[in-house]
Amino acid sequence: MEKNKPPHKSVGYTTVEQILNSPDPDIVGSYYAMQRAGQAAIDLAIQTNTAIVTMVDGKIVRIPASEHTFS
Repeated sequence: MEKNKPPHKSVGYTTVEQILNSPDPDIVGSYYAMQRAGQAAIDLAIQTNTAIVTMVDGKIVRIPASEHTFS
């Protein structure tokens, strides 16, 4: 196998269910690590009064920190 080449062709996105049901505990843990990192980014944006950039319905949107309503 060529170095850094995936063993098989990708067929699409990995679902949250597939990640959480992985037999590899590092893969499962990565989901929760990404959740914590996302929340830390939101918290920092609020503290610094910086817009939160996210995707809503497939479009990139900027939410001012003063309008943040989700956690």
